[in-house]
Amino acid sequence: MSEDLPDSLIPYDEIVQEALRAVVGRVLGEVEASGGLPGSHHFYITFKTQAAGVDIPKHLVERFPDEMTIVLQNKFWDLKVSDNMFGVSLTFNQVAAHLTIPFGAITAFVDPAVNFALQFQVQADMVPEPHDQAENDGPQVMSEDGSNVVTVDFGKKK
Repeated sequence: MSEDLPDSLIPYDEIVQEALRAVVGRVLGEVEASGGLPGSHHFYITFKTQAAGVDIPKHLVERFPDEMTIVLQNKFWDLKVSDNMFGVSLTFNQVAAHLTIPFGAITAFVDPAVNFALQFQVQADMVPEPHDQAENDGPQVMSEDGSNVVTVDFGKKK
């Protein structure tokens, strides 16, 4: 009997990625509904700045042409969450900006207050280059102990 597994005709990896991104949507939706973050929760959200549907100010795209991380903690407002994206206003160097980010553009979601993190697959041709830490007016320190991190990678056996 061969150890080679056949290629799946069901796109499990895409289904799991979509479900995990729905977790981000549900969490942000609960924050929107309650009017703020509970307790000491705060979020680092990393996303592809050039992904379809991303709408951010031109100066941010120029500064972060591939990927950027934002912090939702103290200084954010106008959080609006829909089924496939969210919008939020933040300050960057004391200048307000509104961002619209589809959940499909998100590559990482971290809540350091409870050591929770999700990382999403990036296609081989879209591997992100190293980027600066979050530039909006928020904390710059992040726990990196790796606990409660969910990474999904469905590699095919050859």
